Amino acid sequence: MTPGTHDPQTADEKFDDEHYPAYTMGRAAEMLGTTPAFLRSLDEADLIEPQRSAGGHRRYSRFQLRLAARVRELVDQGTGLEAACRIVTLEDQLQEARNHNGDRGRGTQNGTELAAG
Repeated sequence: MTPGTHDPQTADEKFDDEHYPAYTMGRAAEMLGTTPAFLRSLDEADLIEPQRSAGGHRRYSRFQLRLAARVRELVDQGTGLEAACRIVTLEDQLQEARNHNGDRGRGTQNGTELAAG
Protein backbone atom coordinates (compact mmCIF):
# COMPACT_ATOMS: atom_id res chain seq x y z
CA MET A 1 0.00 0.00 0.00
CA THR A 2 1.28 3.47 -0.86
CA PRO A 3 1.75 5.85 2.08
CA GLY A 4 -1.09 8.33 2.39
CA THR A 5 -3.63 6.11 0.61
CA HIS A 6 -6.82 4.81 2.17
CA ASP A 7 -7.37 1.24 3.26
CA PRO A 8 -8.70 -0.94 0.44
CA GLN A 9 -12.44 -1.32 0.24
CA THR A 10 -14.09 -4.49 1.45
CA ALA A 11 -15.97 -6.61 -1.07
CA ASP A 12 -19.31 -5.32 0.27
CA GLU A 13 -18.15 -1.71 -0.05
CA LYS A 14 -17.09 -2.34 -3.65
CA PHE A 15 -20.52 -3.79 -4.49
CA ASP A 16 -22.24 -0.74 -3.01
CA ASP A 17 -19.88 1.87 -4.50
CA GLU A 18 -21.32 3.19 -7.76
CA HIS A 19 -17.94 4.76 -8.56
CA TYR A 20 -15.92 1.54 -8.20
CA PRO A 21 -14.47 0.66 -11.66
CA ALA A 22 -15.80 -2.89 -11.86
CA TYR A 23 -16.46 -3.28 -15.59
CA THR A 24 -14.02 -3.90 -18.41
CA MET A 25 -14.55 -2.09 -21.69
CA GLY A 26 -15.86 -5.24 -23.37
CA ARG A 27 -18.34 -5.97 -20.59
CA ALA A 28 -19.44 -2.33 -20.43
CA ALA A 29 -20.03 -2.22 -24.20
CA GLU A 30 -21.98 -5.47 -24.00
CA MET A 31 -24.16 -4.17 -21.16
CA LEU A 32 -24.92 -0.98 -23.10
CA GLY A 33 -25.44 -2.76 -26.42
CA THR A 34 -22.77 -0.65 -28.06
CA THR A 35 -19.17 -0.95 -29.21
CA PRO A 36 -15.89 -0.30 -27.41
CA ALA A 37 -15.32 2.49 -29.97
CA PHE A 38 -18.41 4.27 -28.64
CA LEU A 39 -17.02 4.13 -25.10
CA ARG A 40 -13.63 5.41 -26.30
CA SER A 41 -15.43 8.31 -28.02
CA LEU A 42 -16.99 9.29 -24.66
CA ASP A 43 -13.51 9.32 -23.14
CA GLU A 44 -12.25 11.48 -26.03
CA ALA A 45 -15.23 13.83 -25.55
CA ASP A 46 -14.24 14.18 -21.85
CA LEU A 47 -17.62 12.93 -20.63
CA ILE A 48 -16.21 9.97 -18.75
CA GLU A 49 -12.64 9.16 -17.86
CA PRO A 50 -12.39 5.48 -17.03
CA GLN A 51 -9.84 4.32 -14.53
CA ARG A 52 -7.07 2.07 -15.80
CA SER A 53 -6.14 -1.38 -14.59
CA ALA A 54 -2.52 -2.20 -13.79
CA GLY A 55 -2.23 -3.43 -17.39
CA GLY A 56 -3.61 -0.14 -18.77
CA HIS A 57 -7.08 -1.42 -19.67
CA ARG A 58 -10.09 0.86 -19.23
CA ARG A 59 -12.38 0.08 -16.28
CA TYR A 60 -15.84 1.64 -15.90
CA SER A 61 -18.05 2.28 -12.88
CA ARG A 62 -21.83 1.93 -12.68
CA PHE A 63 -22.09 5.73 -12.53
CA GLN A 64 -20.08 6.08 -15.74
CA LEU A 65 -22.19 3.42 -17.44
CA ARG A 66 -25.38 5.29 -16.52
CA LEU A 67 -23.97 8.42 -18.17
CA ALA A 68 -22.91 6.42 -21.23
CA ALA A 69 -26.37 4.81 -21.46
CA ARG A 70 -28.01 8.24 -21.40
CA VAL A 71 -25.70 9.50 -24.16
CA ARG A 72 -26.45 6.39 -26.20
CA GLU A 73 -30.18 7.04 -25.80
CA LEU A 74 -29.79 10.63 -27.06
CA VAL A 75 -27.54 9.58 -29.96
CA ASP A 76 -30.05 6.89 -30.94
CA GLN A 77 -32.70 9.65 -31.08
CA GLY A 78 -30.58 11.61 -33.55
CA THR A 79 -28.66 13.95 -31.25
CA GLY A 80 -25.01 14.47 -32.19
CA LEU A 81 -22.43 12.95 -29.86
CA GLU A 82 -20.97 16.29 -28.73
CA ALA A 83 -24.44 17.72 -28.02
CA ALA A 84 -25.52 14.54 -26.24
CA CYS A 85 -22.43 14.69 -24.01
CA ARG A 86 -23.16 18.33 -23.17
CA ILE A 87 -26.81 17.53 -22.36
CA VAL A 88 -25.79 14.67 -20.07
CA THR A 89 -23.19 16.85 -18.35
CA LEU A 90 -25.79 19.56 -17.72
CA GLU A 91 -28.34 17.02 -16.48
CA ASP A 92 -25.75 15.64 -14.06
CA GLN A 93 -24.83 19.12 -12.82
CA LEU A 94 -28.52 19.96 -12.33
CA GLN A 95 -29.03 16.79 -10.29
CA GLU A 96 -25.99 17.60 -8.14
CA ALA A 97 -27.36 21.11 -7.52
CA ARG A 98 -30.76 19.70 -6.57
CA ASN A 99 -29.13 17.23 -4.18
CA HIS A 100 -27.03 20.01 -2.68
CA ASN A 101 -30.03 22.28 -2.22
CA GLY A 102 -32.03 19.42 -0.72
CA ASP A 103 -29.24 18.77 1.78
CA ARG A 104 -29.10 22.47 2.69
CA GLY A 105 -32.88 22.60 3.06
CA ARG A 106 -32.82 19.83 5.65
CA GLY A 107 -30.33 21.85 7.74
CA THR A 108 -32.45 25.01 7.88
CA GLN A 109 -35.86 25.93 9.14
CA ASN A 110 -37.54 29.22 8.22
CA GLY A 111 -34.20 30.49 6.89
CA THR A 112 -32.44 29.90 10.24
CA GLU A 113 -29.68 27.33 10.59
CA LEU A 114 -30.55 24.54 12.98
CA ALA A 115 -27.93 23.78 15.62
CA ALA A 116 -26.10 20.53 15.04
CA GLY A 117 -26.95 18.12 17.79
